Amino acid sequence: TPTGYFYADCRVDATHKRLLCVREDHTKASAEPINTIVALEGAYSAYGAKGANGKGAKSVGTVLVEGADFYSDPIVNPAGTSMAWLQWRHPNMPWDGTELWTAAIKPDGSLGAREHVAGGPDESIFQPEWSPDGTLYFVSDRTGWWNLYRAVKPAFDSALARKGLTAPDRANIEPLHPMSAEFGKPQWGLSMVTYAFITANRIAVTYVEEGRWRLALIETDPRKFEPIALSLQPMESIRADTRAIYFVGGSATEPETIARVNLGAMEAEALRTSGEKIAAEWISVPEALTFRVTPDAGPEPHMGEPPVPRDVHAFYYAPKNPNVAAPAGEKPPMLVLTHGGPTGATADVLDPELQFWTSRGFAVLDVNYSGSTGYGRPYRDRLKGQWGIVDVEDAVGGAQAMVAQGKADPARLMIRGGSAGGYTTLAALTFHNTFKAGASYYGISDIEVLARDTHKFESRYLDTLIGPYPSAKDLYIKRSPIHFTDRLSCPLILFQGLEDKVVPPNQSAMMAEAVRKKGLPVAYVTFEGEQHGFRKAENIIRALEAELYFYGQVFRFPIADQIEPVKIDNPGPPLR
Repeated sequence: TPTGYFYADCRVDATHKRLLCVREDHTKASAEPINTIVALEGAYSAYGAKGANGKGAKSVGTVLVEGADFYSDPIVNPAGTSMAWLQWRHPNMPWDGTELWTAAIKPDGSLGAREHVAGGPDESIFQPEWSPDGTLYFVSDRTGWWNLYRAVKPAFDSALARKGLTAPDRANIEPLHPMSAEFGKPQWGLSMVTYAFITANRIAVTYVEEGRWRLALIETDPRKFEPIALSLQPMESIRADTRAIYFVGGSATEPETIARVNLGAMEAEALRTSGEKIAAEWISVPEALTFRVTPDAGPEPHMGEPPVPRDVHAFYYAPKNPNVAAPAGEKPPMLVLTHGGPTGATADVLDPELQFWTSRGFAVLDVNYSGSTGYGRPYRDRLKGQWGIVDVEDAVGGAQAMVAQGKADPARLMIRGGSAGGYTTLAALTFHNTFKAGASYYGISDIEVLARDTHKFESRYLDTLIGPYPSAKDLYIKRSPIHFTDRLSCPLILFQGLEDKVVPPNQSAMMAEAVRKKGLPVAYVTFEGEQHGFRKAENIIRALEAELYFYGQVFRFPIADQIEPVKIDNPGPPLR
């Protein structure tokens, strides 16, 4: 395809022998990239023969839908007569508000009459899907929970029509099974799915309830909801046919697995596993817990409102090593983990990187801080205008709660996170004194720089999390750790990919230099060729070992692993 055009979320329109794709146009160098939905007529044969690579495209595509800032899910009904899609506009992210539209497809492939089906600036729609009988289904959080709905056209009444008394031909929106659970996800990527059709009236659904992903069947006529008890959590990429359900899943003791659930036996069968099995005696199985956080003043008041105590969710992992026992009465050092996003979530599924720490004597608290998904929209919306405040308080509050429960040593509390979690880590270390060391992976130290230098998808994200820039510039400065390194009083290690386009490397470099000038122990570890999130196995291993080495030097404990030393500025006295 010509330089400057990028295509994704491609779907087949078999009736018109073409692909429908979301296109991003980067040909206008001085402007923001332009997103549209386009038809690629020449790509259909290439798709059928080789996959959706677009190599057979004869042009850059015929624009079908334009005008919004973002699009996803261009999907055609089985008859080839209608198309549905999602669209949204700045400053919304797709979990804030999206619109579901449909349009008639004319015989020549162009679009005719269009209808706004659901959604808006304050309602998030997720995964529109046509059933085999042509009914439009979708997930909406209109009740505060992402639940499954369908749009049913009203029956035609000829007697009323003759009298001119028929209502407009607008679909009735019907909930399938209302419940306090999430059938949707934050749309950080395209083509995300949480449900799949077995038949026109039978749907396999995944949903998260109290932090755990589950599987169920929904019968639509008559209505029936049937949970399926499995040892695996159905995490990603659900697919189904009349014989089986497929998904990528995992559990607290099993690594990520491509699984099949036969509809007769209703038992999960592993088809392919992502890694080697870890012996059970080495695995720390987490405890799901909820703790109460009472906000403090922090760097600024809470939007002028008095702070209100809130419940926060997390998973606690105790140290676990069959060959080693801690001295009697000793409390373990503890790492608090802050996930990315910040609109993301953590789950109690086996993570070898996390078990790396528990097998070496660390406790781990994996926090789903306020703003995380999986607990309903009000929980998610806690972060609006409060990023750098409530997420930090929740991380700090979680550490304090574990100390109070005797599950962690208050003198050896650490915090680590990547990307947005790296920002929460840096803010916690700067604006609070609970943690004694920390690790930031491609974290944000100056959110004002991020507001000016990032990609289109997230370019207005901070409008919601903090406030519109530059009118809210004072808040950006108040919440940027780089401006308050005088408050930082503990060691820090930073990791950065040098080709990161989401969080530029200068973010970590600036923070490292500021900590270095203050005379605190600091290490800055960079990786050539890595982007936002490390992908090479050798770099992931090196980062983990470097972080462990750093903590060993900071807390003066010997390390059993043979680890290449890390250069630490201002290291303090040598370890004896």
